[in-house]
Amino acid sequence: MGFELLFSELEEAGFDKWVKQLESQQGNWLIHHGDYRRWSAAISQLPDIDNPRGCFDLPAVTIDGECEYRDLLLRALKGLMPWRKGPYRFAQVLVDSEWRSDFKWERILPHLASLQNRRVLDIGCGNGYHCWRMLDQAPKTVIGIEPSVLFNLQFQAVNKYLNRTDIHLLPLAIEDLPDDMCWFDTVFSMGVLYHRKSPIDHLFQLKGLLAPGGQLCLETLVIEGGSGDVLVPAERYARMKNVWFLPSASELQKWLQRCGFVDTRIVDISITTSQEQRTTDWMQFESLSESLDQNNTAMTVEGLPAPRRAFFLATKP
Repeated sequence: MGFELLFSELEEAGFDKWVKQLESQQGNWLIHHGDYRRWSAAISQLPDIDNPRGCFDLPAVTIDGECEYRDLLLRALKGLMPWRKGPYRFAQVLVDSEWRSDFKWERILPHLASLQNRRVLDIGCGNGYHCWRMLDQAPKTVIGIEPSVLFNLQFQAVNKYLNRTDIHLLPLAIEDLPDDMCWFDTVFSMGVLYHRKSPIDHLFQLKGLLAPGGQLCLETLVIEGGSGDVLVPAERYARMKNVWFLPSASELQKWLQRCGFVDTRIVDISITTSQEQRTTDWMQFESLSESLDQNNTAMTVEGLPAPRRAFFLATKP
């Protein structure tokens, strides 16, 4: 992982102490995981792609070019399973991930402020699929943070071919970032809020990361209802253990306003379908369909409303 340019940019912005901390931790970021050596070996086995070129305006994040050893490429990429976010195309190999993450991107893209020449942060970004799609708008820099070791290595597999210096994935959680950075022009938090025990604290953290006038792009699970309506699952929600608060869209908009955001807007609400999240050859475990009541797919197996996601935009004054 080469973070020298990123660290230099952060130092110029006045985050010297944080950079020193990151440099001291960097050598131990990924190697603690029991499968690190196996996954790292898969990356080392990736064969060359002739004249690789990145395409970021297609449903699949694409590395154009020819690979003489397709079978070896396929085997190495399979060694990084499961692929949950995507799709990706490495030369002649399509990685058909569990999530069709392009569905979400196409829903929200028309509503976003231009990312051109902006500093962008994507929190809990998985393997960085949406970070790669952002490059189509020529941001100044894109930083994703994601604690998962496997997701970081999947990102490295892509950047092994593209070698971009304007996109970075750090194996960090939001708590590892300095308080009140006030540095990013755009901050994405997608699929994170419902995992937080204190959603209001998360909204304040997001606000503190934004520069004045910066845009928050927030996506999370919501329920139908009005002001004051919040679902707190007793144990699991859609078989997930770590789901804490599912407000209605109007209630969450009120939370954003209470936290000091302005120009708050609900720009999309959609039901998650098995076309968007499903089992594939690249993610062979159970997926959305197994989390829904087979007799009534409008409900989860716990008898709660099926996943509904809303996308919000808000501005830090």
